[in-house]
Formats: sequence, C-alpha cells, structure tokens
Amino acid sequence: MKIGQSIKMALKSLATKKGRSFLTMLGIIIGLAAVIALVTYAQGQNLAIKALYDSQGTNVLNVSAYTWDGTGNDVGQKLYDYCLGLDGVVGITPNGYVYDDLTISYGAKTLSRQRNYIGMGGGVMVSEGVSNEDHYPDIRLGNDKFGLCGDYKLARGREFSYLEVQNMAQVCVLGADTAEYLFSFADPIDKIITINGLPFRVVGVYQSKANGVQLGKSEDAQWVAESLKYLDKLLLLPSSMTRYFNRNEPVSEYTVKVKSASDLAEVTTELNSFLPGIIPQNNGSFSVYNPGQYAQDLDEADALQQRFLGIIAAISLLVAGIGIMNIMLVTVTERTREIGIRKAIGAERKSIIVQFLIEAVMICGIGGLFGVAGGYIAAAVLTKTSFGLVIIPSTAVALGAFGISVVLGIVFGLYPAIKASALQPVDALRAD
Repeated sequence: MKIGQSIKMALKSLATKKGRSFLTMLGIIIGLAAVIALVTYAQGQNLAIKALYDSQGTNVLNVSAYTWDGTGNDVGQKLYDYCLGLDGVVGITPNGYVYDDLTISYGAKTLSRQRNYIGMGGGVMVSEGVSNEDHYPDIRLGNDKFGLCGDYKLARGREFSYLEVQNMAQVCVLGADTAEYLFSFADPIDKIITINGLPFRVVGVYQSKANGVQLGKSEDAQWVAESLKYLDKLLLLPSSMTRYFNRNEPVSEYTVKVKSASDLAEVTTELNSFLPGIIPQNNGSFSVYNPGQYAQDLDEADALQQRFLGIIAAISLLVAGIGIMNIMLVTVTERTREIGIRKAIGAERKSIIVQFLIEAVMICGIGGLFGVAGGYIAAAVLTKTSFGLVIIPSTAVALGAFGISVVLGIVFGLYPAIKASALQPVDALRAD
C-alpha cells in the first residue's frame, strides 16, 4: 500500500471517530500548550528582573573600601587616581548615602523624615515616620561620573563638575520623581532648594528610569516596577558634602564603570591587587564585587527552572502517550477483520505497521499543531497581563514541541502497529 493511500485511510479513521480522536489529542494539546506558556512566562520574568539590573548600570563593579582610623577620604582619592589610569575603566564615582534626617524644601513643598522614640520597659523602640513617603528621596553622594556609572541620562542641565565636588560647592542633581514633586511643571535648573536650611542650586535633572516601562501586574513585575520608581527618587549631592551631613564620615562605597563586559575580570584583578597596598590588613577592609553576577545567577536559576518545566512536560506527555497507545490498541481490536482481509489478499506486515504508525503520528501531529497554537495564545495573554508586553515563544521552542509530539506518535504507536501486523489472517477473519 502506498503512503498516500495510508494517509487517506488514517484521515478517514480519525474523521469517523471525531470525538474519540479529539479526546486522544487533548492530552498532547494541553501538555504542549502548558509547557510553551510556562517557558515563555519564565523568560518574561527573567527579562523583567534583568531590566532592573540593567537600569542600575551595566558593566560596573561595586567597590567597598574603608579604614578604621578615619582616613577613608585619602583611600577614596587614591582609588580614584588609580582607576583613572586603568585602560579598562571609563569612570569612577563615590556611591555614598546620607544617613542623617534631612528636611528638603522649595517654596511650600517640603520633604522630611522624623523619628519617634517610644519607651518600652528598659529599652527604647524606634518607629520611623516619613512625611511625603511616596516622594522622600534617596540622598546620595557622588561626583561628576555618577550618571555615567549608574546609567542615568540627563533630561535637563548638567552633572557636577570635578571642581564643584572638590570645592564642596552647594549644588545638586535631582531624580525625575524628586524634581516633579518639588517643582511640578516649573524648570528646576538654577533654582535654589534648601537642605536642613542650607541653600543648594539645582544644576541637573535625570531622566526617569520608570516612565514608559510597562511590566504588568504580576508580583515579580510589580516589584521590579517599584524598584525602578525608587531609582527616580534621587537627590544627588557632591561626595564632599559628607562633611556636612554624615558627621564627616568618609564615603566607603564606590562604583567603577568599565568599557565592556570583557574588561570586568581584568579590572577586578587589578583592583584586588591595588587595594591591599592602601588599606592595611589590620586597619580596614575592602571588597570588589561584580553586580553582573546577579544576572549570571539569574540565568542559572532560569536554566534550572527550564529543566524543572521539562520534567513536568515529560510526565504530562508520557501520560498523553499512554492514552494514545491505549486508543490505538482499541483501534486494532475494532479493525481486526479489516486487518485479516488485507493480510489474506497479500498485504505485508510492514504495510500494516506503516498504516497504524501513520494514524498514531497523525493524531499526535495534529494535536501538536493545536498545542503549539494554544501555547502561543496562552503565552501572549499570560505575558501581556503579567509583564505588560507580549512575548512570543521562539521558533525553536515551537518546532521542538511539534517534533516531540511526532516522536510520541511513533514511540507509543509502534507497539499497537506491531500487534496488528502480527495477527494471523485466519484468526483475524474469525473476529466479530
């Protein structure tokens, strides 16, 4: 029997038992659609978290360097000078925090933080209340390379100059949220704000990192969105202002921007060789860390998740395959007389095997096509509602899923096909 004739007979058999054929395919359809949707969702989750890492700066190293005898400013200057001489480095900035409780004002707008101390027996409980909690800024200490190292782009104005940092000039750069709250629609550039009563001139405003980013409503997406919004709540002061606001405590955290990802390892090695020379072992500590390691850890976790999903898919498809084998055995029983007649008039075993294999493969192939289509639809809906963007499964995933469904048809259809071909014509013709 020719292949074309076998295909026609298989289609006729499926059309005759439409309901049974559909229910047989359903396991394949649901299994493949679920796997494709879950894999795509995991990719969206990975992309959302990577967007947060990228927004905080790419190709950077975080350096912690401090001494215990209060000579940290000298350490920072030596580190700055050394980094500027490295070929792989394009910028370095202090990345300090102001821990004092500050009041920031412009006109009638005020941002402040208060701490309330409440006695509790022999101890003291501290509760922190923040007015304008949604807008109180993250007050940072940096230099003229802060925007470069943190991947901030200017919307208006300029960065600090090197001399302004050295001379403790009372200037500041605002994040998008801080500028919008204090100035609304007015231009902040060259306006004077007060910080604990000290006047500071606004010289620049950074572009928003959160605006235009739609990440949907899933828990992970909301966490990333809130983190991006937090990056816009920024008030950047020259690092030399630590003398006013941090009780002259030196900045101990730095961000080093390198040219490319390929330079990260070399610059890390150079810094680890340099820092012991300026920080005595018994008088301080240092560390050099690559935040990009988080992204690598994320990739490893994603790979682990993909393997886990693969195991679930294998179990689901195994169950579906057993169902296909069962239906094909039922089909063999129903068509015993037909098999006997064909063998009686000279049909070879291989032609009967091919016919039943084609039927099994066709069930799985059609189910695979519907499963892939369902997976695309489910993935688009799931990623749109969860992350705010439609992520289409890759062609490789779709082809792989369809290929698996065809292989299932061959594997689980082979035993029924062999059983059908092994029937003796006389016994088959006696069947009711």
